[in-house]
Amino acid sequence: MKLWDKGISIDNKIEQFTIGNDRELDMSLAAYDIQASLAHAKMLAKIHVITFEELEQLEEGLELLQQQIDEGTFQIETEFEDVHSKIEFELTERYGEIGKKIHTARSRNDQVLVALQLYYKDNLTLVHGKVKSLFDILLDLAEVHKEQLLPGYTHLQVAMPSSFGLWFSAYAELLIDDVYLLEAALKTVDQNPLGSAAGYGSSFPIDREFTTEELNFSNLKYNVVAAQMGRGKNERTIATALGGLCNTLSRFAMDICLYMSQNFDFISFPDELTTGSSIMPHKKNPDVFELIRGKCNKIQALQTEMILISNNLPSGYHRDFQLLKENMLNAFSEVQDILDIFSYSIQQIIVKKVNLNDEKYKYLFTVDNINTMVEDGVSFRQAYQKVGNEVANGTYKPDTSKKHTHLGSIHNLCLDKIRAKFPKKMKT
Repeated sequence: MKLWDKGISIDNKIEQFTIGNDRELDMSLAAYDIQASLAHAKMLAKIHVITFEELEQLEEGLELLQQQIDEGTFQIETEFEDVHSKIEFELTERYGEIGKKIHTARSRNDQVLVALQLYYKDNLTLVHGKVKSLFDILLDLAEVHKEQLLPGYTHLQVAMPSSFGLWFSAYAELLIDDVYLLEAALKTVDQNPLGSAAGYGSSFPIDREFTTEELNFSNLKYNVVAAQMGRGKNERTIATALGGLCNTLSRFAMDICLYMSQNFDFISFPDELTTGSSIMPHKKNPDVFELIRGKCNKIQALQTEMILISNNLPSGYHRDFQLLKENMLNAFSEVQDILDIFSYSIQQIIVKKVNLNDEKYKYLFTVDNINTMVEDGVSFRQAYQKVGNEVANGTYKPDTSKKHTHLGSIHNLCLDKIRAKFPKKMKT
């Protein structure tokens, strides 16, 4: 069954190519199409296009289909083009002509749009919750390890003292910036497109404010052409937000892989969280974080894909939009899995005591030595040149006679203030 079927046969090869794997992907959208269909049916009854008796039957049928989804028995067989045609078929099979009325005043275009946007809203909220869990874990780790020194690096060269507290809380605070982008994406998709039909509205006296409230959208996409043009724009916006989050997670994963290596040896994990080598018995590989890094980099590429598919399309609907769906839905699933495994693994991190007396950290405290001289009345430029000359001629020795002035500031992590910055819930 096809919603656009006019009784004209279509070449099987063309049909298979145009449908692709939409049936499989639409299983993720089935509950949302039912939700939107229910709101649409209520609206049709409200404007007297269908009777309230007919609405009761449609509500019953849609609730039965939702029950099948909940039980895992709902299927989209090969004779159906997508979830939308499957649902209308089931309603028609059960209730006859009444089932055929569900499509009044809407198009498959706005059916797809509203189902996707409801899916996006839910999944952006789920991602937000999982980011919050990781954020809390990192701040707890920062509190536990705030006094443990960690060599800081610039250009991969030993630079200045840092701490594990700074490291953990740095990534925690970066997650807040990522949530701001997630909020922007949510605000973009939290606009009801239902009623835009094929992109040019409906001649029926539909009540779009009613369906907006019924579907818990915070706003309405008033211009029906703009609603249709949201297809592609929504995906680009979400891909940007997910890519920003994955950039943070990828960099963090890279730090972990680096710090686990023997040349750094700052951290470790329990053996059961690492993998070995088939020929080198000493290996403890950070495969989890290497895969996180690779998966996050793939998701960062999603924005480019979304742009290239939709960038130069004119207004109105185009079948190209179908190609946005697969990797967009997969990205949400992937990001949530990444956040789950990151939270699970990072809680088990083993922070090692770093021997800062090691010869390779000899110059770690040059800045502190300069600051100590400045506090004793020497100008900064003179102190800088003195220590620089000592480094150049090999006579530099770290001054351990006074408390290093830099250390107090790196332990002042402002964890409460960072925690307070995190948006408590997604704002729409």
